[in-house]
Amino acid sequence: MKAVVNGTVIAEAPKEDLIAIEGNWYFPPSSVNFDLLTPTDTPYTCPWKGECQYFSVSDSGVSLKDRAWSYPKPYPASFDRVGKDYSNYVAFWKEVQVTE
Repeated sequence: MKAVVNGTVIAEAPKEDLIAIEGNWYFPPSSVNFDLLTPTDTPYTCPWKGECQYFSVSDSGVSLKDRAWSYPKPYPASFDRVGKDYSNYVAFWKEVQVTE
């Protein structure tokens, strides 16, 4: 699967390496081009996953604020619900197209 914005691949990994959580595909950190992501200070804490880290996605001089996110240190109890440790996995939103 790929996460693409404006024709630029931000993340790519086999579907079996991704994790689906609440309708979003989370890519393993090793599959993400972090050169295209910039951490933001947008605060959010999920009641069952924990503290979220948002990122702006940058491509060709355009920065899309908070279009990617991850959970660097999710609550350990959430691993049972998800079925796997998803620490630092990255999901994408809106203009970032996730396709097979």
